[in-house]
Amino acid sequence: MKSIHDSIEAQIRASNPGTIFFPSDFRGLGSEDAIRQSLSRLCKEGVLDRLAQGIYLLPMYDEELGKLKPSMEKIAEAIAAKEHVRIMPTGMHALNKLGLSTQVPINIVYLTDGPRRTIKVGKGKLIFKSTVPKKFAFSGSISRSLIIGLEEQNLNEITGDMQDRIQSLLKKEKPELLKHDLKLAPAKIHHYLTELLNTSKHEMV
Repeated sequence: MKSIHDSIEAQIRASNPGTIFFPSDFRGLGSEDAIRQSLSRLCKEGVLDRLAQGIYLLPMYDEELGKLKPSMEKIAEAIAAKEHVRIMPTGMHALNKLGLSTQVPINIVYLTDGPRRTIKVGKGKLIFKSTVPKKFAFSGSISRSLIIGLEEQNLNEITGDMQDRIQSLLKKEKPELLKHDLKLAPAKIHHYLTELLNTSKHEMV
């Protein structure tokens, strides 16, 4: 009969490199303390990497780059999937994903319909902020990220290049989804994006 540790190790080694694990993945194999002790032992043996408290990684290797680390985004998505909650990038992270900012924030902020929490990962943090259901009512992936990202942006500081990029993004969103999402946008963002849309139509004539 396999020990708790052997059962956990076998399950981990049968997984794909790059898989993220949580102690709850091994419930039923032993007590919570025994599972955590086993995961800690596997980290010491080099089988696992500890990404954060209660979050572990089966390392993935590249011949040239060596050990690869998962992005903060992948870790956040794994946490959301495990806890069955929704998350949405906000602020500088949302703008960066859209190509509207070259700044890569150390602390990544997400809106969530789950509990508020902060998880330290390496030198940075994953910050989950609870929000109202309305924030998850957006339909378009582009318009949603654009509106949420612009909420923390001073619209008077948007450069010409950023404005051109925003216009390009608006054209990529499906018209019916954009129309729906603009109705949910804060008044100042609704006005700003509507003006850009009207400008784009005039330029195309």
